[in-house]
Amino acid sequence: MISKTKSFGINGIEGYMVDVEVDVLKGLPKQQTVGLPDASVKESHQRVESAIVNSGFAYPTGRIIVNLAPAGTRKEGALYDLPIAVGILATQGDIHSMEKVDEFAFVGELSLDGKIRRVNGVLPILLTASKNGIKKVIIPKDNEQEARYVHGVTVFVAESLRDVVDALNDHNKGKVVPVKKTNFKDVKNYTSYPLDMKYVKGQFIAKRAIEIAAAGGHNILLIGPPGSGKTMLAKCFPTILPDLTFEESLEVSKIHSIAGILDPARGIIVNRPFRTPHHTASLVAIAGGGKFSKPGEISLAHHGVLFLDEMPEYSRPALECLRQPLEDNTITIARANATVEYPAGFTLVASMNPCPCGNFGSRVVKCKCKFGEVQKYLAKLSGPLMDRIDLHIEVDNVTYDDLSSKGYGESSQDIKVRVDKARGVQLERFTDSTNFSNAKMTEVEVKQFCALDDECECVLRDAFEKLSLSARAYSRILRVARTIADLDDSPDITAEHVTEAIGYRELDRKMRG
Repeated sequence: MISKTKSFGINGIEGYMVDVEVDVLKGLPKQQTVGLPDASVKESHQRVESAIVNSGFAYPTGRIIVNLAPAGTRKEGALYDLPIAVGILATQGDIHSMEKVDEFAFVGELSLDGKIRRVNGVLPILLTASKNGIKKVIIPKDNEQEARYVHGVTVFVAESLRDVVDALNDHNKGKVVPVKKTNFKDVKNYTSYPLDMKYVKGQFIAKRAIEIAAAGGHNILLIGPPGSGKTMLAKCFPTILPDLTFEESLEVSKIHSIAGILDPARGIIVNRPFRTPHHTASLVAIAGGGKFSKPGEISLAHHGVLFLDEMPEYSRPALECLRQPLEDNTITIARANATVEYPAGFTLVASMNPCPCGNFGSRVVKCKCKFGEVQKYLAKLSGPLMDRIDLHIEVDNVTYDDLSSKGYGESSQDIKVRVDKARGVQLERFTDSTNFSNAKMTEVEVKQFCALDDECECVLRDAFEKLSLSARAYSRILRVARTIADLDDSPDITAEHVTEAIGYRELDRKMRG
């Protein structure tokens, strides 16, 4: 007798349907799994056998063939343990009704005693089930929180194989229960940050630039001596960003679920991600990849912030791999066994010292570096990468009077009000587009929404010629000017907006001059 159960696989951040077919034939005891299984799937027969026996059932003595269809797609992970076990038990009559089995899809790893363990990627799996018309899915109890936000499918949680079999045989006893749905608006109350912009002393120009970057989704580089507050400014950046929408939260949560770092107690990402990889991080850690093509830091920072502290200390390959994602907001990981595309729509916030000793250009401490050493240090950042960073800000040491002042500056909440208002203007502007911020405008949209009058054209022409700007820098200036105009609630870009935007580009030409 052949039994068929439904399960899922994952490719990138999307799931796909997998049919688990089980047949028990006469012959020597052996289990063979086909359908491009990886090592963890091939090893499932040992977990499944022990789980079945220790759950009080008999294990077939014949030859067992398990087929995972579609056979041409590689299957990874231990999530097929539960559907394989259910299929084996159905072939020998321990589950009375195949019609009952056909109503469900199954996901879960089995322990040797028959308990069902948590698996990664449940959120994209459930969204796939909803899209494909699957009405009922049984998942591990430990994945319950992820299921609370997926509508269109009834999700049941189970703790053991025995509970699943009893439920399929209508002897549930209340152990396999549907998950109660949760409204995303209710969990947004948990949003909190340890820092606030009001604690940043001085640095008025840098704070203005941070506000512009947050309002338009622009990449920003902070350059200054050690102890000037670059890291604190960067860590305050998420506090003024707009709240995640439910659609953005689901997309981010899918990535974190696949990576296995989603908080099981919450089951969804509420705050915008803030990823800070160490400067020793490898190319694979930043971009993603490895044996199973997992998402890297740039994908884990999707819809959030990627903070690179002391940017020149990162390896050159790790930095150069940022160039394409900064333009396209996606990254394609091509390997011999698979090609996977992950979203990478992050905002880059980077910091660096202006020279090896850190004091080049400081008005407080004299630089001890030779000119050649400064040039060599700054050359670690390539021109094409610098062109993709919209704002370059000099951050100098704060004075004693600034540090000893008793009052507080403007709070993150006050700044966020202006940022939210500017983002609202952009969302209305890009109603018919996939963009949500000025930084992501296409060249066609730049032409449409960043029209300049004669005075603006004159200012920008002079800057383009004197600073030897690239075509990409020209477009970036227009995008930043558009954001500044949005913060000023101005429908048109003025010469003042263009001048301020140019001021945030002068530094990279000075550094590489």
